Amino acid sequence: MSYTFSKTLEIAFDEAVVKVIDELKKEGFGVLTEIDMKETLKKKLDVDFRKYKILGACNPTFAYEALKSEGEIGTMLPCNVIVQENENGKVMVSAVDPVASMMAVNNASLETLATKVQAKLKNVIEHL
Repeated sequence: MSYTFSKTLEIAFDEAVVKVIDELKKEGFGVLTEIDMKETLKKKLDVDFRKYKILGACNPTFAYEALKSEGEIGTMLPCNVIVQENENGKVMVSAVDPVASMMAVNNASLETLATKVQAKLKNVIEHL
């Protein structure tokens, strides 16, 4: 089972990031964190890396339900979405599959919730 779903775009990297954030908003997600791996790796290790951003997306309603069901589920939140520029200049967007993530947690109510979140994240990727 794959742990992500992805789509390759033929638009500029920065445009892709904006588009992803807009599509996340349409599905009720906000971006809590934005990690620029290119910048971070340059600063910390003085290495050059491709454009690569990790967006920590959160739907507050679903996060609250998950936290009520499982006290330590916060270790698996937020839902990460990555935007990365490939060698060919195309941009790939990938979202974590929450159903795959929740397989590690033995909690039936989380499985149902993960399926709902999965549908929303798949919508984000499909509408890019």
